[in-house]
Amino acid sequence: MSTRIPKPKKGLVKRGAWEITKKLLKAIPIIGPVFTVGFAGHDIKRKGLVPGAVHVGLDVTPVVGTAKNILEIFTGDIIPDKNPKAPQPQESPPLKEPPRNSGDHST
Repeated sequence: MSTRIPKPKKGLVKRGAWEITKKLLKAIPIIGPVFTVGFAGHDIKRKGLVPGAVHVGLDVTPVVGTAKNILEIFTGDIIPDKNPKAPQPQESPPLKEPPRNSGDHST
């Protein structure tokens, strides 16, 4: 019997590589806060207002941010993302009824 090892999808690998790259950029002591401020809007949108602000605040703090980002490379996010909302079905607009004749059949 041979067991097959599934190959990771390219999109997943690219996304993982981008996340590691962002964390490495944020971990650089002097340049890191610049990248952190640049990614702040995205992080706050992804995590929520208060957890996102705490995440950005920790990342901007020089020694704490570097240690946090190096730790997150190996363990994943310390502050988790907010749960995605389930897509709500949209109501379709009511159908327009065709105009009715007034009952006058004169030709």
